Amino acid sequence: MKQYVVIGCGRFGSSVATTLYLLGHEVMAIDKSYDIVQDISDKVTHAVQADATDENALKSLGIRNFDVAVISIGSDVQSSIMATLIAKELGVKYVLCKAQNELQAKVLYKIGADRVVFPERDMGVRVANNLVSQNVLDHIELDPNYSIVEVVTPSDWVGKSLKELNLRAKYGINVMAIKQGTNINISPEPDTKFKMGDILVVIGENTKINQISKEDR
Repeated sequence: MKQYVVIGCGRFGSSVATTLYLLGHEVMAIDKSYDIVQDISDKVTHAVQADATDENALKSLGIRNFDVAVISIGSDVQSSIMATLIAKELGVKYVLCKAQNELQAKVLYKIGADRVVFPERDMGVRVANNLVSQNVLDHIELDPNYSIVEVVTPSDWVGKSLKELNLRAKYGINVMAIKQGTNINISPEPDTKFKMGDILVVIGENTKINQISKEDR
C-alpha cells in the first residue's frame, strides 16, 4: 500500500484522491477551503485544512513520508509553484503537478516536478489529435504502478452502465470522466450508460488497465 498526498482538492484533485483511496491506498487530502475538506473527509484516509504554501504546516503534516504528491492547484500559479518546491525540498519521492499552460509547466519542471499534466485541456484536445485504432489513447503516470488513462469504450461495454459492468470489481479501475462528443461528464453516476465512441478517463493499476486495451471493440 502506497501513501499519497493530494494538495488542492478541486474536481481533478478530489477525483484522484478519492479513487486512490478506493483502490486501497492511504491518502491525505489537503485544501485551504474548510468546506472542501469537510466534503472529502469521509472519502480519504485524512483530510486537512492547510495552506499549501506554508512550509511549516506541510512539514508538520509529515508529507516527506508520502510516496507521491499530487499538486492540483492549477488556477493559482504561485501557490502551485510553492507547494511543488516545498514538497520536493521536504523529500517527497515523486511529485505530479496540474498546470494550466506550457509556461507554468516549464516552471514546475524547472523546480523539480517529476510530471506535469493538463487535465482540462488534455481530455479534449489530446483525444481529438491522437485518436487512433488502439483502445488506449494516452496516459498520465502517477507512479510506476498506477496511471490515469484515456481509453476508447470497448464495443461490448456499449449500452451498459457503470453499475452493470462493475469495473472496480472486474478490473480494479475507476472511471473519473466520460467524454461524449464535446461534453465531458466528470464523476459519472453509476447508472450512466456508455455509448459507441465515448472516451473514458480511468485511474487504476497499470496491469489492470492493460486488460482493457485487449478488449475487442
